[in-house]
Amino acid sequence: MNKKYELLVDDTITFFGWKLFRIKALISFGSVEAGELGGYVAKEGNLSHEGNAWVYDNARVYGNARVSDNARVYGNARVSDNAWVYGDAEVCGDAEVSDNAWVYGDAEVSDNARVYGDAEVCGDAEVSDNARVYGNARVSDNAWVYGDA
Repeated sequence: MNKKYELLVDDTITFFGWKLFRIKALISFGSVEAGELGGYVAKEGNLSHEGNAWVYDNARVYGNARVSDNARVYGNARVSDNAWVYGDAEVCGDAEVSDNAWVYGDAEVSDNARVYGDAEVCGDAEVSDNARVYGNARVSDNAWVYGDA
């Protein structure tokens, strides 16, 4: 397997006690050009070297969280703990996905939304604004959860 990015050891931040490394694309893939800087990860296991998955901007992925397939994490979004974002899913804005939550398919979590616990957001579902999805909740298909829900 060829690596699609590297961790920049001279470009780090500390976030909630985690040392996070900015990533830099080694090859062009999807909408990412070789040499492009991405967001921050704690380790290579946080972002797959396969597919078009990418962490953009100031987004942070840490703990045992994983971003894979063609998923995108951008803005100031955070993915942490044992969360998994995959498929063609997007996590953006100031959104947070944590604990054992999964976001997958064509799902989107945005704005200040939080998905945590053992929750799942999948299919074409959207969670946005200040919405919270947690516990064993599952939001799927074409469902929308938004506002202060």
